Amino acid sequence: MASQQVTTRRIAPGLKARIAPTLAVVLGALGLLGVLWQAFGAGFGEKGNVPTFILITLNGLTLAGLLFITASGLTLIFGLLRVTNLAHGALFLLGGYLGLTFIQKGVPWLLAALLAMLATGVVGLVMHQLFLRWNQGQDLRQALITIALSLILADQMLAHFGATPTAIVPPDFLASPTNLGVYSLAYPTFRLAMLVGALVVGLLFWLVIKRTRVGMVMRAGVDDSAMTSALGINVQLVFAGAFFVGSALAGLGGVFAGTSYSLAPGQDQAFLVYALVVVILGGMGSLGGAALGALLYGLVDQYSSAYLPAAYANLSALLTFVLLALVLAVRPTGLFGKTR
Repeated sequence: MASQQVTTRRIAPGLKARIAPTLAVVLGALGLLGVLWQAFGAGFGEKGNVPTFILITLNGLTLAGLLFITASGLTLIFGLLRVTNLAHGALFLLGGYLGLTFIQKGVPWLLAALLAMLATGVVGLVMHQLFLRWNQGQDLRQALITIALSLILADQMLAHFGATPTAIVPPDFLASPTNLGVYSLAYPTFRLAMLVGALVVGLLFWLVIKRTRVGMVMRAGVDDSAMTSALGINVQLVFAGAFFVGSALAGLGGVFAGTSYSLAPGQDQAFLVYALVVVILGGMGSLGGAALGALLYGLVDQYSSAYLPAAYANLSALLTFVLLALVLAVRPTGLFGKTR
């Protein structure tokens, strides 16, 4: 009798540990099968649902590209530098508004995007040097400081730019839609260019972090700043440069969002939440995880908006957080997060 109780106690924790991952996999598979059935159940002809599925998939991919550009900066700041920067969304919206201002003054789109990136990077750098540098490792204090800074920036942007949603005009060579060559479909060229831009950002980011001395110094400085400083390396200078780059990427994401969607008060908090979900999905500090997290988020958001029954269409935003819960049930540290 006693041995039977011991066996039950040994089995029960194992079963409990497997319930959540199994349920997550089953729910994810059922959701994917539901989407595929609605997309291909009526056949592959032009009168079926395949053309709509292609456009929805492209919407999800381009949204994922935008989220990755924004979240890659947060991955650098939050995941690698371990700085709790909850003003990242405010920097995102500030970059979009600065890009809009430059374009309205006659600056070409590409130059305006570059200037907005640099200006947003400088704002982030000033924020880091004045308010965050001296409390490294104090997560709660950093969170409170950056929340206060985000509220100040949001109020100033509301006062200066107003509450009316505005959009950035794309450059002329990206303004016309692109013929996809299938089912007589066309798609906005700028959104495709945004997806290409996300791939370029990801490649450059990976090369710098993994293949350059700056990336190695930054990772070493985060893991053991005292030893890195003892080797004669100015760790704070490297951290400042990384924070500048992360903030500049937030500004670039704002310019892309303002051009492909629009700019309006409240987007700062919305995109901060999106970026946090992407970073947590992928795992803290993982660039590949951020890319996969952005892809999952973008596709789930678009598929749920399009394929949920009409009575439940308003639950599409909720499903993105269901996605987060399912992934964390399988991998509590995120898809590519470290287990130690």
